[in-house]
Amino acid sequence: MQRENMSSILKSVQKPGRYIGGEYNSIMKNKDEVKCRFAFCFPDTYEIGMSNLGVRILYDVLNKDPDVWCERVYAPWTDMKAKMEEYNIPLTAVESGDPLLDFDLIGISLQYELCYTTALQMLKLAGIPIWARDREESCPIIIGGGPCVYNSEPVAEFFDLINIGEGEEVLLEISHLYIEMKENGTYTREGFLRAASHIEGVYIPSLYEVSYNEDGTIKEYKPKYEDTPRKIKKRIIEDLDKVSYPEKLVMPYIETVHDRIVLETYRGCIRGCRFCQAGMVYRPIREKSPETLCRQAKCLYDSTGYEEISLISLSISDYSKIRELTDSLLEWTDDAHVSLSLPSLRIDSFSEELMKKVSSVRTGGITFAPEAGTQRLRDVINKNVTEEDLMRSVGIAFRCGKSSVKLYYMNGLPTETLEDIEGIADLSKKVVLEYFKLPKADRPRGLGVTISVSCFVPKPFTPFQWEKQDSFETLIEKQEHLKKCIDDKRIRYTYHNAKVSFIEAVFARGNRKLAKAIALAVEEGAMFDAWDEYFDYDKWMDVFRRTGIDTDFFTTRGFGLDEILPWDMIDIGVTKSFLLRERQKAYEEK
Repeated sequence: MQRENMSSILKSVQKPGRYIGGEYNSIMKNKDEVKCRFAFCFPDTYEIGMSNLGVRILYDVLNKDPDVWCERVYAPWTDMKAKMEEYNIPLTAVESGDPLLDFDLIGISLQYELCYTTALQMLKLAGIPIWARDREESCPIIIGGGPCVYNSEPVAEFFDLINIGEGEEVLLEISHLYIEMKENGTYTREGFLRAASHIEGVYIPSLYEVSYNEDGTIKEYKPKYEDTPRKIKKRIIEDLDKVSYPEKLVMPYIETVHDRIVLETYRGCIRGCRFCQAGMVYRPIREKSPETLCRQAKCLYDSTGYEEISLISLSISDYSKIRELTDSLLEWTDDAHVSLSLPSLRIDSFSEELMKKVSSVRTGGITFAPEAGTQRLRDVINKNVTEEDLMRSVGIAFRCGKSSVKLYYMNGLPTETLEDIEGIADLSKKVVLEYFKLPKADRPRGLGVTISVSCFVPKPFTPFQWEKQDSFETLIEKQEHLKKCIDDKRIRYTYHNAKVSFIEAVFARGNRKLAKAIALAVEEGAMFDAWDEYFDYDKWMDVFRRTGIDTDFFTTRGFGLDEILPWDMIDIGVTKSFLLRERQKAYEEK
C-alpha cells in the first residue's frame, strides 16, 4: 500500500502511536541474516501489551540469540481494524512492518479467557486460517502460551503448538529445532510438530484424539503415536538469578497502562489459597537475590529514566529478603526521586517499617485482599488472615498517612452463606471505625474505603476445580444483598459483572467442543470481549445455543471427583491427590 494512504489512515484513527513503531530501545535486525523470525502477539491493545512483563522478558530472551529476531504485534483497535479490512492491509509486526505471513513462528500470549476471540481475529487479519488443520505447509507455526493454556482445550484446535509453563528456555529450544530442521532439509510441518512434542513443556494438540462418554464427559485422551507423551510436564526456570532479564525496555511514544520499571522478585507462592490457580501452577517458590534485583533496577533506571519501580510477585511482602532489598534500593532511589511500589501486600506480613519505605517519595491508596467476610469462610479457602490482622494493617496505613483503603473480596465461594456476605459489610465498617480510633490531629484527611467484589470462578489445578459455580441469578442476588447491607457513605461498593464471570467459567473449564462456538463468534465479529463496551453476554449465549453447547455443563454442574478433566493430560507438579485432600480440608473448615 502507498505510504501516503497509510499516513492518511493513521490520521483518521485514535492513537496512531499504537502503530508507528520506531520506539527507543526497540530491537532491529537484518532479516536476511537471521535464521528464524518470531512474531510475539499480544491479543489486546498496544497500551496493555507494552505493559506485560512476560512480553518484555521473552522479547529480550529471544532477541539475545543472534539467529532469532523477535518482533512485537498488538491487536489493532476497532477503528484501525475496520480500515485494515477496508484497504486489505494485513496485520504487521511493529519493528519491521512486515506481514505476519512472512514469519516462521508466531507466539500468542493468552493471559485471560476473554481474549480468545481477539487472538483469532489477529490471525484472520494476518490472512492465517484460524483452524490449525487448515494451514498449509508454508504457513507459520502458531504457538500458544500464557496462564490460560493450563486448560488450553477450548482453543487447542486453533494452535499448532502450546507451551505449558515458563517460556524463557522452551521458546529458544523450539526456535533452534526449527532452524536445525530447515538447515538440514528435514523440515515438514508434521515432522516439526512430531519432533517438538519431545521437548519438555510442549503440547501438540493435533497428536491427541479425544473421545467422550454418552453423558458428555471425557472418556479418554489418547496419543496418536507411541512416542507422543501421555502427560505434558510444565517447564520451569530453576535459577532466576541466572535467567535473562531485560536490561532495557522499549519506550512507548504514548502512555501505557504501566509506565514504570517492573522488578520480578520471585515466582511461586508460599500460601496455598484454595481458589487461586496462580498459587498452584507457578510452584515451586524461586527467589531472586537482592543483589541481582538491585543490579537490574539500576540498569533499567539508567536506560529508561522511569521514576517508579514496582516490585512484583504473587505476594511481595512474602519475599524473604524484603528488608534487605528495600534498604539497598533506598540507598539511591530516594536521592533520585524514584518511588517504590509494592502492589501485592499480604495483610499478615504488612509492617509499619515497610509502609514507611513505600511512602518515602509518593503517597496514595493501599490495597488488601481479605477475600471473605467471615473467619469461617477464610478458613474454607485457606486464606490465613484474621480480622485482627486486617485491623492492625489498616491501622498502620492510617497512621502512615494513607486515607484510601481498597479491600478485595469474592462472592460465590464454596459453602458461602448470606451470613458470609453480610460479613463483608461488617468488616468494611470496622475498617472505618479503625480510622476514627486515631486522634483527630493524627488522621489523614479524606477517608475512603472501597470494597471490590469479584465472582468466584472455579479454576483448573486448584482444590476447587471440581466445584460448581453459582448460577448467574444467585450471584446477582448475593451482589444485591451486600448492597443493602452497606449503609455508610464512606464505603464505596464495586462488583464484577456476573455475566462476564459466567462466560469466563465456561472457557476456563471447557473442553474441545467449545472451539466451534469460539470460531462462530469470531466469524460474526466478536473481538475485545475483555472490554466492557464489546462484551455481549446475549450474543455469546446465542452462539452457544446455535453450536449445541450446554453452558451449565461447565459451570453450575460441578465436576465428578472421578471424572477425567479437560486438563488432566498436563502435569504441573501438584498431584490430584493433594488437591483432593485440600478440598476435603475446605469442607472441614480447616
